Amino acid sequence: MRKLANSELERKNIDEFKKAEKTPIIIILDDIRSLHNIGSVFRTSDAFLIEKIYLCGITATPPNKEIHKTALGATETVVWEYAKDVLAVIEQLKADNVAVYAVEQVEHSIMLNDFQVVAHQKYALVFGNEVKGVAQEAIHLCDGVIEIPQLGTKHSLNISVSAGIVVWDLFQKIAVL
Repeated sequence: MRKLANSELERKNIDEFKKAEKTPIIIILDDIRSLHNIGSVFRTSDAFLIEKIYLCGITATPPNKEIHKTALGATETVVWEYAKDVLAVIEQLKADNVAVYAVEQVEHSIMLNDFQVVAHQKYALVFGNEVKGVAQEAIHLCDGVIEIPQLGTKHSLNISVSAGIVVWDLFQKIAVL
């Protein structure tokens, strides 16, 4: 086996990316402190043609040198918008018939492996602060909560890891519809 050069990967250029049909997933980052986590979520969003990212609360926005370190240009491809109030974003998306799910550990959550996508449904995923998680007020507004099964001793995963896991899972489920 030979490792492929970047030129052999047949990736889209920025114009092709912007014109491409997007995966019907929107990501909402609320009060994310780490610039590297933000950049990593942008990069994951680029990889899976995510429709849009909302950056809410204290979440930093591009252009930012530290976000760029991990995004590696994905802030130029993925559509994003800053909104101070995550609750207003959730309410607006729900009014637009987007199914909004928090990614968190709560009573009556749906384990990711049990979560079923619906054909032609657009989804928004809310990821919260690295320490406090998704705010309870936001959870109350969501249509449900998805939980990533965990078997070890730690109580949580890094936000960028969580985003990668959930986006990949939904991407696979949507692709087979």
